[in-house]
Amino acid sequence: MTIQRHHPPGLHPTPTYHHVTIVEGRRDIHLAGQCPLAEDGKVVEGDVLAQVDQVVANTAAALAFAKATPADVVRTVIYVVTPDAEVLSAVWDRFVESGIGEAFTTASTLLGVAQLGYPGQLVELDVTAATA
Repeated sequence: MTIQRHHPPGLHPTPTYHHVTIVEGRRDIHLAGQCPLAEDGKVVEGDVLAQVDQVVANTAAALAFAKATPADVVRTVIYVVTPDAEVLSAVWDRFVESGIGEAFTTASTLLGVAQLGYPGQLVELDVTAATA
């Protein structure tokens, strides 16, 4: 299996992600939206960055269960409850600098949204990975 990440000519430069990710000869892995829930099913206490840390831990566990790594991730979508570009940027940086940071070198989208599924939830991560 090969994963190729590209910046096509004519598209703007990106901070870490690539515009196009191509996967050949693969096994697809689709994670449910990873939420900032502790093992007891409750939203972790703290601000959005504390919630990002829990989402990172949950995502790492789900990838490991599927026998995948952050390098195998081919698409991410980050949802953040905020209209503030500075908050979005801080969330992006926290993910990129985390233990699953390599997952964000691929095709990625970051969205500010009005609401997520759990009361108090501020962030959610959607992940698709591919392995041989």
